[in-house]
Amino acid sequence: MTLRPGHTGLNVTDLDRSLAFYRDVLGLPLIGEGKEDGRRYAFLGDGERLLLTLWQQAERPYDGERAGLHHLAFEADSIERVREYEEALRAHGTAFAHEGVVAHGEGAASGGIFFHDPDGTRLEISAPSGAEGAPAPHGTAPTCGFF
Repeated sequence: MTLRPGHTGLNVTDLDRSLAFYRDVLGLPLIGEGKEDGRRYAFLGDGERLLLTLWQQAERPYDGERAGLHHLAFEADSIERVREYEEALRAHGTAFAHEGVVAHGEGAASGGIFFHDPDGTRLEISAPSGAEGAPAPHGTAPTCGFF
């Protein structure tokens, strides 16, 4: 048996706000949604498959001190594309964990941007190369592990 990642489901406090963030700012197309009171949800994809499901059933924002999801990572084709996302997120007013593109670790070619969604869920958009020479915020520890 071989497993591979499927979609990720996130509980959100306000589906409209989260849908606007993931669809309009990050560009994930809406595949389907449920609008029934008490059972609101949205399915988002990449044009080929389901990537993310949003479920309006949380009463409080994300808590990074509890067991469960650490962060949700997306991979872009290039570091230039990561910077385009950074620009869109800054225009949206999103707060970042680090200033600009950072490397995944000292001397790493891979790197990206680290930020939070409207409910505080930790997010990463990275590229496998192009971050050579970018700072590594935590030295030899993985950047994606501590934000």
